[in-house]
Amino acid sequence: MAFKQTILCIGAGYVGGPTMSMIAKNCPDTQVIVVDLNEARIKAWQSETLPIYEPGLREVVDEAIGRNLFFSTDVIANIPKADIIFVSVNTPTKTYGQGAGRAADLQYWEAVARTIKEHATSDTIVVEKSTLPVRTAEAIERILHASQNGVHFDVLSNPEFLAEGTAIHDLENPDRVLIGGREDEQGQKAIQTLVDIYAEWVPREKILTTNVWSAELSKLTANAFLAQRISSINAISALCEATEADVDEVAHAIGTDSRIGPKFLRSSVGFGGSCFKKDILNLVYLCEHYGLTEVAAYWEQVVLMNEYQMNRFVDKIVSGLFNTLVNKRIALFGFAFKANTGDTRESPAITVTRRLLEERANVVISDPQAIPEAKHDLADVIDHVEFSEDPYEAAKGAHAVCIMTEWEQFKDLDYQRIYDAMLKPASIFDGRNILDHAALGEIGFNVYPVGKHAIVNG
Repeated sequence: MAFKQTILCIGAGYVGGPTMSMIAKNCPDTQVIVVDLNEARIKAWQSETLPIYEPGLREVVDEAIGRNLFFSTDVIANIPKADIIFVSVNTPTKTYGQGAGRAADLQYWEAVARTIKEHATSDTIVVEKSTLPVRTAEAIERILHASQNGVHFDVLSNPEFLAEGTAIHDLENPDRVLIGGREDEQGQKAIQTLVDIYAEWVPREKILTTNVWSAELSKLTANAFLAQRISSINAISALCEATEADVDEVAHAIGTDSRIGPKFLRSSVGFGGSCFKKDILNLVYLCEHYGLTEVAAYWEQVVLMNEYQMNRFVDKIVSGLFNTLVNKRIALFGFAFKANTGDTRESPAITVTRRLLEERANVVISDPQAIPEAKHDLADVIDHVEFSEDPYEAAKGAHAVCIMTEWEQFKDLDYQRIYDAMLKPASIFDGRNILDHAALGEIGFNVYPVGKHAIVNG
């Protein structure tokens, strides 16, 4: 089959793989090639066991793979074939040098840009899909146009707004698609090329176009605002516990206000994921760079409140178990940062596990998808942690169960059976407020929700 254009995506992770699969599904006359240097990841995309867990992803991949969706480890050979190159590589927070702990580490992005510059043989549109600091496109353009081979590059910003666990729905029915580019004629032509791709299945009114700087900043700002709402309700949860108010009732009351709305007002042990903390710290660093000290401090408080909430959760466990956890078995139900994903990046469970180990507790972790990642995250202390896919086994002989991830299956467990197998007094610390606390209290559990009055039986 002769394809009308070829899209190359460099990076086959949580963003690149699903996004390209959706484009391939909806644009059958476009060849979509996804490349990654990680050979095991590419083989997994070509197998029956995909490298990431995302509901609905298997069906999307199956519809397009081998037809117009292809996976490869050969980055260099595929660059000359591409009319459009999406770059979806990791941009972690720097751990070294200037901006350590806050700024985005752009070494992988720059390396990719230099590789594109070296091997592209015709005019190419380069699309920022990774979350990047404002004005990154300017630096990337300078690198790309340092070539002497006469190839022209247009750099667009097309940030992703996917939520893990609902990524396929978000791709199929997005709130918006944002495309930023240069405001000159060439830049507008490049924007239209990308608009036409998304318009194959996304209503045109949902495709927003801006200048490239606004697009870059919009991604950081969106994540900052979402995380801010979580930290705000978590701050109120501490006050609810002190005053015997109910945080869910408070959240419902304010969420019915059309100016506020109900989303992201679920109090919990804290937020995690690959984006929120990283993007806020990036925003903080940018504000500091431009001398906006008060603005930086404002946004940094969102992260500090999240850390406070995780530590407060552990403090509650220590207090509820008579101020010592030494040799006490604590079962963590869930390790992924949210339900319906195996992703554990910045998961509150990591912080909670490490703090429990500092208190010399015996920690056992149960999660339906994230145990392999949990073992990686806890590699340095893995000899002190037990893992079990069966939550009933994890809870046997435990002093406490902690709900760390809002998996639906945790709601449906036989908690009478769990209670009977635990040491007494048996406690549940519901870090996601997903269980029926009154019913658990009737069974005999001591129940410690977030932002609600505890039920203590003895």
